[in-house]
Amino acid sequence: MGLSFCSFLLFFFLLYVHFSSVNSRSLDHISPSPSPSPEPAMIPKNQYLHVLDVRSFGSVGDGVTDDTQAFKMAWDSACQNDEPTILLVPKHYTFLIQSTIFTGSCGNRVVFQIEGTITAPDGPSSWRKGNSMRQWLVFYRVNGMSLQGGGVIDGKGEKWWNLPCKPHKGPNGTTLPGPCDSPVAIRFFMSTNITVKGIKVKNSPQFNFRFDGCHGVYIDSLNIKAPSLSPNTDGIHIENTNDVKIYNSLISNGDDCVSIGAGSYDVDIKNITCGPSHGISIGSLGMRNSRACVSNIVVMDSVIKHSDNGVRIKTWQGGLGSVSNVRFINIHMDTVRNPIMIDQYYCQTKLCPNQTSAVSISDIVYERIRGTYDVRSPAMHLGCSDSVPCRNLTFSEVELWPSQGQIMSSPFCWNAYGDLQTLTVPPIFCLLEGNPISLPTADVDQC
Repeated sequence: MGLSFCSFLLFFFLLYVHFSSVNSRSLDHISPSPSPSPEPAMIPKNQYLHVLDVRSFGSVGDGVTDDTQAFKMAWDSACQNDEPTILLVPKHYTFLIQSTIFTGSCGNRVVFQIEGTITAPDGPSSWRKGNSMRQWLVFYRVNGMSLQGGGVIDGKGEKWWNLPCKPHKGPNGTTLPGPCDSPVAIRFFMSTNITVKGIKVKNSPQFNFRFDGCHGVYIDSLNIKAPSLSPNTDGIHIENTNDVKIYNSLISNGDDCVSIGAGSYDVDIKNITCGPSHGISIGSLGMRNSRACVSNIVVMDSVIKHSDNGVRIKTWQGGLGSVSNVRFINIHMDTVRNPIMIDQYYCQTKLCPNQTSAVSISDIVYERIRGTYDVRSPAMHLGCSDSVPCRNLTFSEVELWPSQGQIMSSPFCWNAYGDLQTLTVPPIFCLLEGNPISLPTADVDQC
């Protein structure tokens, strides 16, 4: 009986060893092979067979030599290639580029992979004569392009910020005579299916990124930095652009982190850390009696800190059009001067005449907006048009406390209609219930 039991145990031991060996070989067969060297973000290895190093086209990369023409030649070669191509800006080099336009559409997919540094000329006096002083790097009519990498784009903006015409140079915010054009660092114009990922941009002369007339924009993991007093250095500006996703980015600058202009819709902004800055803004809209239409905007899961504004909608008197279906959800405010702001009386000169027409604002949701505000201004400012009131403003779980002291300012409302789904801090007693009795005919269905 003892021998039989031992044989029984031996049989099961051998059976276990056999299956363990089989399973081990099976696991070895499906286990991943050793990791290859890092590939450019979001690029399947087998799709990009061609890598063009900009140095192969004569660029030097010493930060002094003008590498503009070499970059243009490299771009044209990548764009004309029949196969998807990586245009590589290598590490440990600094390439000086003058104002230039990279033109598409490119029949393949081009990845502009920045691992080194691209730098602008050092101020207006170094700008090449005859070049536009309103833009630096322009991508025109490109399709399916990616601008990405771990490198740096340096706009050398300080001398532009200090032009005499800039608001902070004159007494009491006035401007002094002289040239005032300053270049946008990176502009995409009339382009589709654009990816911008991982790039660091610093010290842009004016806007860091501007998207005009684009469709399908995916932005992820950007790091944008400029001093808090640098004028008009919006982080990301979109105009007449739709299907936009802006995710997981750090923006610290002297103007809006993200600004959304006329003709923009279907915009999703998530996980942005913003500030110091002027916050996240829709507008300004309706300048010089123009028509502006903005809709389907979501801003959520973000932080705004030490900024002049939090989430803001700003329109000029006399404009036409509408802002509708906007949701601000789960946003933390840290010492923000105007956390929630609607301003239908936006005016830069303080001499704007009163006008009856206005860009309509309706269906705006503020949900889970929490944190602290700078007590120099109310936590909420809802300044709506006399003739075109704000409608369907919804507040839920809004808690904003003074960042210093115990005095809590009451919210400001003017002609603002909406609904309080929960109690707010501070209480918005000034919000009007229901809907206005009537609206001007011109306000209906303008977009």
